[in-house]
Amino acid sequence: MAEQLIISVSGMRGIVGENLSAPVAAEYGCAFGTFLKNKHSSKKEKLTVCIARDSRPSGQMLGSAVAAGLCAVGIDVVDLGITTTPGAGVMLSELGCAGGVVITASHNPIGYNGIKLLLDNGVAPPPSQAEQIRRCFFDKDFAPADSVNCGKLTFNDQTDAAHIAKVLAIVDREAIAARNFKVVLDSVNGAGGRVTKKLLAELGCEVIAINDEPTGMFAHKPEPTAENLTGLCEVVKTKSAVIGFAQDPDADRLAIVDENGTYIGEEYTLALAAKYIFSKRSGSAAANLSTSRMIDDIAEQAGGQVVRTAVGEANVAAAMFEHDCIIGGEGNGGVIDLRVGPVRNSLVGIALVLQLMTETGKTVSQLVGEIGGYHMTKEKFTAEQNHAQQILDLAKKAFAEAKLDTTDGCRFDFDDGWLHLRTSNTEPVMRAIVEAKDPRAAREYLNAVSKIRMKVLG
Repeated sequence: MAEQLIISVSGMRGIVGENLSAPVAAEYGCAFGTFLKNKHSSKKEKLTVCIARDSRPSGQMLGSAVAAGLCAVGIDVVDLGITTTPGAGVMLSELGCAGGVVITASHNPIGYNGIKLLLDNGVAPPPSQAEQIRRCFFDKDFAPADSVNCGKLTFNDQTDAAHIAKVLAIVDREAIAARNFKVVLDSVNGAGGRVTKKLLAELGCEVIAINDEPTGMFAHKPEPTAENLTGLCEVVKTKSAVIGFAQDPDADRLAIVDENGTYIGEEYTLALAAKYIFSKRSGSAAANLSTSRMIDDIAEQAGGQVVRTAVGEANVAAAMFEHDCIIGGEGNGGVIDLRVGPVRNSLVGIALVLQLMTETGKTVSQLVGEIGGYHMTKEKFTAEQNHAQQILDLAKKAFAEAKLDTTDGCRFDFDDGWLHLRTSNTEPVMRAIVEAKDPRAAREYLNAVSKIRMKVLG
């Protein structure tokens, strides 16, 4: 059963009732706890792990099971309840925890759930350590504690206050509040509604909240993409709001709707946040290889640069630490500001965008117009590992004149755009992402990939 689960760098994901159950979650908790004890073997005091969950109905069951597994190997557990992933990251630091666990399947449908792991620095384990946890789980190589030394469970309800305080510290609350922005918030019945409404109230906004009750019964498909946010677009338009915000179930991703009720795309979330940050601070940004060139344009105009990383929040966060980046994130609507924490954070994105609107006096559509944009297309296709490598090798020959980055698959940079070809970490598929100023150029690059694919796969 466990072999059918998806176990990657960021943790475990599966279908509840099919391959993800309480016994599986408990053993994963044992594995993570055993790993942490080995990692911190020099510490004499008992270690603590905080556990949060999004609003999925299966979350409490899985969270309790993980907690039992952690306690079984002698780890104390702090239950944060229904809490956003970035909120859990904040509390991990606030409480001095050795690690954190978030029970969430992010934007996946309600039947799924997952167990996301964080280390004491707030970042997912690097590949070598993730493999240690995975191996411990499959081998059941646990270190159980006796009855005197097993872990204890406590509860903490201070996440919202701590998270909001961190976010407010990076913006001018009074200046934003003076604008009295009318905002529509769609939290898709996930974990983000409660804390985000509190933040927006602190920022003096008039909030129209939809799908804000944390029932886990998603009002629409939970990924914050254009086709899933037609309701939000309509409410922004009919209520004459200045902006609409959409979160995914664990609130680490943010999509934006402009004052006309137009979905502007998740790529603009990071671009708008970066536009504000670079107007105030000098330095570099970090983004994965699949993120739009818009952030490069913004950084270049401010005399900065962008450090590109492999896809994955942990990779971006690691680069931000290494290069002391002032902003970072991914094109899926994830914004990271290390002053709040190394986790993608929709509340950070909201605050920075409202600050940008406040200081410029411009609407979202005007700001988007200033940034400009590109035409981006994403495709995926089935390809086993050996076929994927053949495709990459042929692409290197076909695009020999391009600037090549092989950090994660192959990214080819051209004068008029770029193409990123990479294999999935969790399934036998390849992803092709292309961006160009001219949609015809983007299509030509994808057509070239299609020819290579047909040559290899038939």
